[in-house]
Amino acid sequence: MRLLRDVLLVGFGTYGQFLVTLITLPLTARLLGAEGVGLVAVGMSAYFLGSVLVDLGATQYFSARVHDADLPRVRGAYAVVRAAIFGALVVALAVGWSAGLHGAPRMLLVGAVAGGIWSLSEDWLLIGHGRFGASTAYQAAGRVTYLVILLLALPRFPTPEVALACLGASSSVTVAATWIDAERRIGRLQPTVAVGSVLRTAAPVLASRLLLTGYGQGGAAAYSAVLNAASLGVFSAADRLVRAGQSVLDPIGFALLPRMVQRSGDADFDRRVHRGAVGCVAVAVVAAAAITVAAPLAVRVVYGSGFEQAVDLLRIMAWILPATTLTSYVTTAVLPARRRTSTVLTGAVVGVATAGTALAITAVTGSVLTMVLGVLVSEWAVATWFVVTALRSPRPPSTPEVAPTHPHPPGAPPVPTTREVSR
Repeated sequence: MRLLRDVLLVGFGTYGQFLVTLITLPLTARLLGAEGVGLVAVGMSAYFLGSVLVDLGATQYFSARVHDADLPRVRGAYAVVRAAIFGALVVALAVGWSAGLHGAPRMLLVGAVAGGIWSLSEDWLLIGHGRFGASTAYQAAGRVTYLVILLLALPRFPTPEVALACLGASSSVTVAATWIDAERRIGRLQPTVAVGSVLRTAAPVLASRLLLTGYGQGGAAAYSAVLNAASLGVFSAADRLVRAGQSVLDPIGFALLPRMVQRSGDADFDRRVHRGAVGCVAVAVVAAAAITVAAPLAVRVVYGSGFEQAVDLLRIMAWILPATTLTSYVTTAVLPARRRTSTVLTGAVVGVATAGTALAITAVTGSVLTMVLGVLVSEWAVATWFVVTALRSPRPPSTPEVAPTHPHPPGAPPVPTTREVSR
């Protein structure tokens, strides 16, 4: 029951924007139409890419280190890196806006900055300490703020830019709350420009997360080059509903992360990993079947009569859920507990190669169906890769090959072996 509670808390906190979006989607669809929804889809793709870029896509890896003796140094370096990347995104948006960019290029910049704001939070510290209730409370405040300001602003200024700006502005509430919490419980931030170790840890993870997001949640940004805004709007109608389902399933990995870290040295760790993978896939299959059956009703209620073409796309895309849930479980719980980073990168390369092929075909056909099938194949290709490499590979010995150079506090995750680090 505690695990279920943590999954629900992380789900609402980390991915709660999807639950709120299910309330605001009807308003957005009716005010902006298919073309406007397509531009919002481009901005949301950039939102996820900007979020990953600013936090280096490695929050779960740093969450696994919250009990390490060098946490103040890691926290200070991580904050400096995030601030620098976010500042660069803001400058890019200012330059692009001044240069008169419109349409998809402008939405890419607006979305990236909005996602970057979210990634400035200290939520990774809360997750690492298992404080899921506090994390949910802070993020719920931001989601409610988003709902309120969107309902007030979008009817008066019905543009895609305003829709994304509301999401970005609301994130500042969560960011402020997590920083205040961290200052009170952990101490004052000690910024440092010695960011080398943070960058070395995050580099392979960042590359892989950008690739994974690029063909998954950020796919609309790439496909905007070969599909018009109206077609992207139809795709987005199906994609957003499926991603809402994904948002309910992804938190399983986040909730399991502290438990996996604590038990990574146990003899039955591999059995726990395999049992968790089977459970994740089983739940996701049930969710996919439910979405398939409810697709006509869901599209009609949420989007209205102008999005009937999205029904068939939704029925196809629903079956990415078992694959995305398995991938999320491996990348957020299993690999961070084992301190393995390069495995994520190789899996992302598989996904991008598959998605790139679909993109090339879509450029020729101009069909949104090709895009949907490409997303489906890409997600399953990556999930299969992780089954073959991460779940079936033997676990490295739990005995460190190199002694730790600093005291290892009780309850902290095991010190990785040199073989684990090399992976």
